[in-house]
Amino acid sequence: MNIFSLILKKATDTEEEEDQSEKKYRKCEKAGCSATYPVCFASASERCAKNGYTSRWYHLSCGEHFCNECFDHYYRSHKDGYETYASWKRVWTGNGKSEPSLKAFMADQQLPYWVQCTKPDCGKWRQLTKEIQLTASLAATYRCGMKFNNVKRVAEVIDSWWHSMLILPPLFKDSPANPFLTAYYPDCVGMSPSGSTINACSQTHTLCSVPGLCPYFQPFYQPNECGKALCVRPDMMELDELYEFPEFSRDPTMYLALRNLILASWHRGCKEVLTPQNCAPHIIVRGLVRVRCVQEMDRVLLFMTRKGLINTGVLSVKQPLLPERYHNNNVIVIGAGASGLAAARQLQNFGMQVVMLEASERIGGRVWDDTSLGGVTVGRGAQIVNGCVNNPIALMSEQLSIKMHKLGERCDLFQEGGSATDPAIDKRMDFHFNAILDVVSEWRKDKSQNQDTPLGEKIQEVYKTFLQESGVQFSQLEEKVLQFHLSNLEYACGSTLDQVSARSWDHNEFFAQFSGDHTLLTEGYSSVLNKLAEGLDIRIKSPVQAIDYSGDIVKVTSSNGTQWTAQKVLVTVPLTLLQKNIIQFNPPLPERKLKAIHSLGAGLIEKVALQFPFRFWDGKIQGADYFGHIPPSPDKRGMFGVFYDMDPQGKRSVLMSVISGEAVPSIRDMEDKDVADQCMKVLRELFKEQEVPDPVNYFVTRWSRDMWSQMSYSFVKTGGSGEAYDIIAEDVQGKVFFAGEATNRHFPQTVTGAYLSGVREASKIAAL
Repeated sequence: MNIFSLILKKATDTEEEEDQSEKKYRKCEKAGCSATYPVCFASASERCAKNGYTSRWYHLSCGEHFCNECFDHYYRSHKDGYETYASWKRVWTGNGKSEPSLKAFMADQQLPYWVQCTKPDCGKWRQLTKEIQLTASLAATYRCGMKFNNVKRVAEVIDSWWHSMLILPPLFKDSPANPFLTAYYPDCVGMSPSGSTINACSQTHTLCSVPGLCPYFQPFYQPNECGKALCVRPDMMELDELYEFPEFSRDPTMYLALRNLILASWHRGCKEVLTPQNCAPHIIVRGLVRVRCVQEMDRVLLFMTRKGLINTGVLSVKQPLLPERYHNNNVIVIGAGASGLAAARQLQNFGMQVVMLEASERIGGRVWDDTSLGGVTVGRGAQIVNGCVNNPIALMSEQLSIKMHKLGERCDLFQEGGSATDPAIDKRMDFHFNAILDVVSEWRKDKSQNQDTPLGEKIQEVYKTFLQESGVQFSQLEEKVLQFHLSNLEYACGSTLDQVSARSWDHNEFFAQFSGDHTLLTEGYSSVLNKLAEGLDIRIKSPVQAIDYSGDIVKVTSSNGTQWTAQKVLVTVPLTLLQKNIIQFNPPLPERKLKAIHSLGAGLIEKVALQFPFRFWDGKIQGADYFGHIPPSPDKRGMFGVFYDMDPQGKRSVLMSVISGEAVPSIRDMEDKDVADQCMKVLRELFKEQEVPDPVNYFVTRWSRDMWSQMSYSFVKTGGSGEAYDIIAEDVQGKVFFAGEATNRHFPQTVTGAYLSGVREASKIAAL
């Protein structure tokens, strides 16, 4: 044989060997897949390729493939597995929106489950045999009894590129979020259509019923629902979520599945800290993707904790909620009102060192509960919760098992002389009053800030124009009822209407507000704030005089010369104190912030509360929570406009009334007894047909004289805008932060708004 023949024979032999090799092995055709020698996980067909040759490998993830023979076993109508696939397909298409492909079937039904060993000295991931169904209880207690380490496939899952090679997003079965989201297609909110019997096409938009759940907990929007505060779309990532997790922007399914699971779990058990160990067992999904989901869940849980979406409220924690890298900052919080206490509680729970400096001799700020009237709790400041759905005050009340009293809607209006006003007249004037405000809303649509005008002036202008153009004439009583509604508006603004911006008086209504019941905290807001304060380092009688943030460390000096230092300082003092420069800042605050501070008004209302020997009003009021007093003339508007029954149980005899608008300066120099006497004159007019006893005790608030408040709540002055709230909230150089109701554009004027501003700043401080 010549040399040419030898070379030709050798080349032919090599080609035959390569041909045999190709028949024995075939690579995954998915570009970038690391599986050189794929193995079929399905083993469904008798002709399964196992780890041998197949005409095509179907890729689900790096490390999970099935062979063409197993594909045919389910896909071909004459094969044994076809009916199994067809049956699954019917369920999937009945409940879901995504394509019921064979790959989806394999991922949902045939992949093995992976579970992590719970033994402290192990923690390795193990593949369960095909017959074993994973449950939350199995995942929470699984112990493997093996000694070898994780397989290479598990190690790869943790790499960042692995997620990009995943063909289908994970869809959870039996998620705690399921009962909350019955009106959605499951696969649009991270859940498997095969694990659910719902049909999104029959959406009724009624609220889901979750056994044992507080009715005020509605963390998810229902389809086509909008305008609910602190609510998330379960099928869409929020902007701050996209910013934090950009890798999920193309396909958010895994993130949504995890976030919805975490949020639902928190609302089902808000009295305990939600940990990765609590959540991980509820991630029920087949395949290696479960390993990745458990890993990502840690990140999502930390993010949601830092943002105050979970693990918030009055929780006392044994271990810091955030990892050690967050513990380096020490923070001084100035002011122990609702916002300061909220921030300090969050920061301390995160693991930071916090000192609170409070100028007065008590905590609470503009929350100040009084029990001097026969033991009935009467808030000298705030006491009503406006809109309980998703309200953090409702959350904390649930955590503390505090019952809130739902306020009824009935408010009978009484005239001096004792006669009740026909509800039809009240309804008619309420309609006209709201129509006037609607005209003001139309007027302001194309107006700039420098075209603003006082709200009172604008209302009068619209009212006169209406009377002239319509020819309508209101009776004397109807005019007085209109004055009653104007008095309520002054109460809402905390000011006379000549100070308030017509353009921006209700600026926050452009944002989703809290809906649902209005309630009276019969035990007072202090029942919540005192619990927030537990375990915090609070130095009372420590008024702050100066904040020097010119160096790397911030120096805080009190009026007696004591000095504290910290990396960050949170200022939560009332707006009035910022306006009066009670605290000297070095360097001075930016001009933009100072301008915003002075563009808001410091609203003021006062209260009078009276204790009686018996409930003389019961027969006339008939169980209503409050009743209205129609002012006899415009100049009496705001003087005791509404009376509240402070004991909804109907056992004790305390009434509380409010002084607002022009009436506030009129009582400023009066003695408390004279104010109480004026109130009694009104009550005796409203109940003229019966005996009204003298009060056995009473108090009158004096917020205007309270050195460390000097106000009730903020409002937008004429020429100002709602943007001022955001500007006041801006931090200065990442060292000085601001919280309080006057920094919350969405929810100003309320304890809820103050609390949320503290949570917001704690999140900002922790993020830096």
